[in-house]
Amino acid sequence: MPIQLEIVTPERLAYSDLVDAVVLPGIEGELGVLPHHAPLVTMLGVGELRIRKAGAEESFAIVGGFLQVRPDKVVVMAETADMASEIDLEKAQEARREAEAVLLGAPTDAVDLAAARAQLQQSLLRIRVAERRHREGPRHRG
Repeated sequence: MPIQLEIVTPERLAYSDLVDAVVLPGIEGELGVLPHHAPLVTMLGVGELRIRKAGAEESFAIVGGFLQVRPDKVVVMAETADMASEIDLEKAQEARREAEAVLLGAPTDAVDLAAARAQLQQSLLRIRVAERRHREGPRHRG
């Protein structure tokens, strides 16, 4: 019996469908949710969210937010959520290079430094998720 999954960002509803399972980046490690999971509210970390549905797997690059598991659905409220198939690898690599250049320039402003580190972390995550998808192709379980 599948469970309803919704992935929401401040900008949009990134995903809404019935799924068999979801694995998320919690703040203390990976967290798996199957149908009939106990109710839960927890913070999300930075990492890859994987959805299993009908023998196939889809991935998102997730940055922060919250997870709410309710009896009728799972809601992921993330700061950003980028579907692996929609990540522009060249743009992500360019963002990584820009962030690295800022960090190498040793900004004196702590805010600039934190922003550059966050940009670097997000771009590295997007690159990892996109490259894994390109390397493995759409995953199907038999």
